[in-house]
Amino acid sequence: MALLRVESREQIAAIAALARETWTQHYTPIIGPAQVAYMLERFQSEEAIARQITEEGAEYYLEPNAGYLALVADLAARRVWLSKIYVREDHRGMGLGRAMVESAATRSAQLGCRDLWLTVNKHNSGAIAFYERMGFRKTKALVTDIGNGFVMDDWQMAKTVAPVAGS
Repeated sequence: MALLRVESREQIAAIAALARETWTQHYTPIIGPAQVAYMLERFQSEEAIARQITEEGAEYYLEPNAGYLALVADLAARRVWLSKIYVREDHRGMGLGRAMVESAATRSAQLGCRDLWLTVNKHNSGAIAFYERMGFRKTKALVTDIGNGFVMDDWQMAKTVAPVAGS
């Protein structure tokens, strides 16, 4: 695995393309095409990704043509939000998701954070099972209004990571 820190416009465009592919394929049966289109534009368009990186401190990482993840650190609370983790369907089952979670945990520890957390749709049973195998546990139910008449009906899940010595 060669996760690359996203810095260029070309890498941002590659993530937006992967998002369109993975989200459309995976989420349309769960939340419907209208909400998928809305969320892609709001959260995973090239403009939205660039804004998250430059204004919100998100760190995006890309495994070219296979998947990506995004992290947002809250150093004061010693927590890192695994805000995005997606793997193309033809690359699932090869250990990439596990390696990406492990990379996220390592980055969290490097930042001196103790908790790695994420949100996952309550009806996304395959992802929930994967996260549980990776050591995450459900911490609370969340219903978030994201505008345009849509909500995200999620579980918040978290796992403890060991900070790097001296952090």
